[in-house]
Amino acid sequence: MYWDVKVVKPLSDYRIYVEIEDGRQGIFDMKPYLDFGVFRELKDEHYFNQVGIVFGAVTWPHEQDIAPETLIEEMTSVDIVPN
Repeated sequence: MYWDVKVVKPLSDYRIYVEIEDGRQGIFDMKPYLDFGVFRELKDEHYFNQVGIVFGAVTWPHEQDIAPETLIEEMTSVDIVPN
């Protein structure tokens, strides 16, 4: 689907870079979520860096995920892939 994530890359300071199937790309800040429920586990940087994509959604091994609409609504658009 057009909102599926096709690329995700962990960045410093609990941020992720994402590219969406429709061509949008941006940075999503996970810090506001880290004190809530299942997202607390993401405070472990090693675990945070295990971010991946399952069925077009940003996920982590223990089934944490970000809803595509939240990701798209809250990400900051960028024109280039950050290092």
